[in-house]
Amino acid sequence: MAKTANTLDINHSDVPIRLFKSDFLEFFTHITPLVVTIIWAPVIIYFLVRSIVTLTPGQSWVHIPVGVFLGLLFWTLTEYLLHRFLFHFDPKSERLANFWFMFHGVHHVQPQLKTRLVMPPVVSIPLAALFYGLFYLVFGVLFKASQWVAPVFGAFALGYLTYDLIHYATHHWPIRSGAMKYLKRYHMMHHFKTPQQRFGVSSPLWDIVFGTKPAD
Repeated sequence: MAKTANTLDINHSDVPIRLFKSDFLEFFTHITPLVVTIIWAPVIIYFLVRSIVTLTPGQSWVHIPVGVFLGLLFWTLTEYLLHRFLFHFDPKSERLANFWFMFHGVHHVQPQLKTRLVMPPVVSIPLAALFYGLFYLVFGVLFKASQWVAPVFGAFALGYLTYDLIHYATHHWPIRSGAMKYLKRYHMMHHFKTPQQRFGVSSPLWDIVFGTKPAD
């Protein structure tokens, strides 16, 4: 496994830090935005279409746009919480520090490495299954409104895919204007100026809510 970040001086190297001795395991630490899109776009389409085609005659459709809004909002909060409390967790043991370096620290050491800018499916798929189960439990079981599950989860997955693509874009696209320019600058300041602030990537909303957006 790789050494901790403070022992490395290869921030802008095109040669990836090796995380595993095994070539098989190492393969799964590299992923491109195209692969992520191919995996998740059909899932998003399926759930959003399902939320429409499963409507019964006379059933209200209001839950669909509201569910989509909630799903996107839930994603932005999830993105913030994961980034702040999981990705930037401060481990106390060397073994745990090595694991967290592999999990997110490597990205801060090599922030421009193209194949480690989006979440590997070995992480995103189990997380998606966990959140689908959570939404089903809340909406389907607790509130007995299973029709909400498809639009909420479909929009949640859309939020995730959008986040991954925005994250890649902030590191590699030559953005010169508009909201994306703001997000690019915001995320670069997280990397190079305030690594313990500005945790939002697709939106600064929860940084504002929780006070982790410093005055520019």
